[in-house]
Amino acid sequence: MNQLSDRINNLATSATLAMAAKARELRAEGKDIIGLSLGEPDFNTPDFIKDAAIEAINQNYNSYSPVDGYVELKEAIITKFKRDNNLNYTLPQVVVSTGAKQSLANIAAVMLNPGDEVILPCPYWVSYSDIVKLSDGVPVEVQTSIENDFKMTAEQLEAAITPKTKMIWYSSPCNPSGSVYSKAELRALADVLKKYPNIYIVSDEIYEHINFKGGHFSMAEFDDMYDRTITVNGVSKAFAMTGWRIGYIGAPDWIARACNKMQGQITSGANCIAQRAVITALEADPSSIKYMVDEFKERRSLILNLLSEIDGFKTNEPEGAFYVFPNISSYFGKTIKGKTINNASDFSLFLLEEALVATVTGEAFGNKDCIRISYAASQKDITEAIRRIKTALS
Repeated sequence: MNQLSDRINNLATSATLAMAAKARELRAEGKDIIGLSLGEPDFNTPDFIKDAAIEAINQNYNSYSPVDGYVELKEAIITKFKRDNNLNYTLPQVVVSTGAKQSLANIAAVMLNPGDEVILPCPYWVSYSDIVKLSDGVPVEVQTSIENDFKMTAEQLEAAITPKTKMIWYSSPCNPSGSVYSKAELRALADVLKKYPNIYIVSDEIYEHINFKGGHFSMAEFDDMYDRTITVNGVSKAFAMTGWRIGYIGAPDWIARACNKMQGQITSGANCIAQRAVITALEADPSSIKYMVDEFKERRSLILNLLSEIDGFKTNEPEGAFYVFPNISSYFGKTIKGKTINNASDFSLFLLEEALVATVTGEAFGNKDCIRISYAASQKDITEAIRRIKTALS
């Protein structure tokens, strides 16, 4: 008899983590799987950051850290927000968490009541929907198209708003599409939101520095949106620090205080050594990680060129992050090697089993016609993976 809570029984497993686990199982069976499913840079954490962690250990940082983060780290975050985003935050407005995922969970828990609607432009990061549901919110998906680079228009936003709309969550650069909202596009959305003063915005900017068009704009830069925007960021992607688990928010102080209160009952403060290392990371000039961004840009060109040679893959050119999100719906209804492809999940599973390449179904991101392919892998692995996919489909 299942005595687990309805909450956990109704919760979906993270599709990206599930695919990574499936790939690990197949590797354990001796199969040569190329993993293009996880959003994890394949670079090592820069040495200057590792050195700061070692120094913190030697300085005996081993006690509980403040729930909302060390003051020195919060000051580094405030400096970073001003330097990189033209945003002015104070110490009470910043909360450090165990990864940006916890930051998002805190926000949902303190902002949502049962039945509150959260607008999610599709595709959205895989966990948004279930984080909203865990706090009894209702995800409202707004479908976008590859023709519009997977970006929600002002008209679509207006049409999705109801009396129950409480928030809108989006990422720019976007996981999984790599789309980057321009200042003009965000202003158009802000002009709609201006009419609805009780709607709050979560701007997820974790991929901010992995941006190939140059110039990142934050919703909170608009004076009329500042008091309604929660800016979420972290060090996992830009600094190749996924396992260090440090994320943070800049928010109206009453929201930050609530997140601090919530976190105090769940995890308390984030890892003390990781926090000390992140001070050094954020104080560094962003040019210190340009070598990674340049390499991702090369890989983007490589994977787009290779995918263009496969019939049935429809791609656009993502402007940031390290993903492509091709539309593969032309394969739906076809039988290949005895396997019928009915949807993106079938297609992704086919690629894993037949091409030995791990990707993620777009259904996990709210888009049933696409798959996400991460190019946070070596150029050699990317080339071999796409060759295998082409062979399996031909």
